[in-house]
Order: sequence, then C-alpha cells, then structure tokens
Amino acid sequence: MIRAIYPGSFDPVTLGHLDIIERAAKTVDELIVGVLNNSGKTPMFSIDERVSMLKNVTAAISNVKIMSFSGLLVDFAKQTGATIVVRGLRAISDFEYELQMAQTNRKLYPLLDTMFLATSLKYSYLSSTIVKEVAFFDGDIQEFVPESVVESVQEKVQARKRMREND
Repeated sequence: MIRAIYPGSFDPVTLGHLDIIERAAKTVDELIVGVLNNSGKTPMFSIDERVSMLKNVTAAISNVKIMSFSGLLVDFAKQTGATIVVRGLRAISDFEYELQMAQTNRKLYPLLDTMFLATSLKYSYLSSTIVKEVAFFDGDIQEFVPESVVESVQEKVQARKRMREND
C-alpha cells in the first residue's frame, strides 16, 4: 500500500489545496492530509476547525484521511507509515524552498520521498494568506475557497475586526 502525506497549515483550505488533494489521491492508495499545528504561528482557525473544514470538503474522496500533527514531518510520516510527501508548487520560488525541505526530510528519514505537483494554472496565484487579506478588506473570496468555507472565513474576519475596534 502506498500511503502519502500532504502537509500544510490549511488556514483556510483553498481551492488550490483541494485541487492538489484530489489529484494526489488518484496516485496513491491512501492520502493523509496532515494539518500542521505550528506553535510559531497564530492561525485564523483552530486546529480542530481546520481539520473539520478539510473533512467536510474531502468527504467524497474515499482514500483521503485528515489528521493533525505537530513537530517534524518525518516523525509524523514514521508514525503513519507514509513513504511519500506531496507538495504543490506554484512558482520557481516555491521549488527552491520545497527542494531544500525534501532533501532535509530524506536525510532525516531515507524511506521518505517527495512528490511535487505543479499547481493548476487557475490556482497558481492562490494562497491562504491572499484569501485572508481579500476577506479582511471585504473582497469576494468565493472563487478562492470551497463554498462551505466562505462563511467561516467571513465570520472569523468580522470577529477579528470587532476585536480590533474594541482595543
């Protein structure tokens, strides 16, 4: 059985992420979407909210499993029995960083390979950061995130705006 991990913060999950998930799931027996709990960042959504959103948008893909993790990706790969890391590439700048990470992961865990998928052209500009910024300025994010995520992002943005007003 070929088990792969597609790791990320998914804060929030975008249509670009979903595209990579759908394509990667066709190439492996099981795809684990690993939602990173990064203590060095302050995400918009909690780890449980991100896991829930991903479970919702991937419910129709039978070989996809959503799990959260913290720490090193190689440790999560060992724990789950994954031998492939899936990474999406939007631009050359992504490749430089991702190649360095792939080589480091391979050094730490020689059984772990990285599979790069070029992002579909229609999502090549898209990132969670862009989604949050557009939403913060009341822009339309319907073409950036799954339909079920739009309202959640808008609610979080409004809550943050209210917090700032009260400070």
